[in-house]
Amino acid sequence: MRKPIPDGGPERLVALADGVFAIAITLLVLDLSVPRGLDSAQYLDALRELLPDLGAYALSAAVLGGFWRDHRRIFRPVRQVDGQVVCLSLLGLGVAALLPFPTRLLADYGGEPISPAIYGLAVAALGACHLGLAVLVARRPWLRDGRPTDVGTGRDLLDPVVTVAVFSLTVPLTVVAGSAAMLWWLVLIPLRICAGRLARRAP
Repeated sequence: MRKPIPDGGPERLVALADGVFAIAITLLVLDLSVPRGLDSAQYLDALRELLPDLGAYALSAAVLGGFWRDHRRIFRPVRQVDGQVVCLSLLGLGVAALLPFPTRLLADYGGEPISPAIYGLAVAALGACHLGLAVLVARRPWLRDGRPTDVGTGRDLLDPVVTVAVFSLTVPLTVVAGSAAMLWWLVLIPLRICAGRLARRAP
């Protein structure tokens, strides 16, 4: 493999990622509000109408939080970055910053099949970027000064691969099941638990 020229340390890239994820999570809550001056009945109705927004917020906050944690884990052993690592990171951060938009679609138009399809594509794209970063860092020991890494190799790839696969399958499932395809995301819970156990058992 051709050895790209290192382009400095990862500190600024990691700091940028921290900022992007923080802003993206903050943007999720900007539309959560209840009008003033409501009587008791109207207040309860407004809270009920807010439930889809809260559900979409909780889902995306968990997704972004998980990817932020994975991003920091990928870069923990990294001592140098190159142009390809920077470009792939920026691509992933661009998708992360975009996630509030499909989250809004889920909250406002969750009954439309295209909404979960768009959301699934966005999360799958973010997962693919992180998967590519992990493999890139694992296959370029000069970026780690020879330090060992447990990401991007073997069974440790199961977790991001499962995430990408589950959210990617949302798109064809919406053709068959419509917005009910969102229930498919619940499969992630047992699959990620199994993937985590397999990774811990790996030598």
